[in-house]
Amino acid sequence: MKLKDIRELSPGELAVKIKDTTEELANLKFQHSLHQLDNSAKVRLVRRNLATMLTVQREIDLGIPEARQAKAAVRES
Repeated sequence: MKLKDIRELSPGELAVKIKDTTEELANLKFQHSLHQLDNSAKVRLVRRNLATMLTVQREIDLGIPEARQAKAAVRES
């Protein structure tokens, strides 16, 4: 997912995506350990997507998106 798409998710949807992605990563790691994974680069991609989602979730917890929107409003005026 792109960062813009992740930021547009509601906190509830984001939590569900994080859970699903965590499960997907666990499955990929398991497949990789059994040498059943065709595309090992997918592990890296999923891990990065998960990290991005967790970062956005942390920003929401800290109230950073509101600060980012306020800065954007100041720049526009």
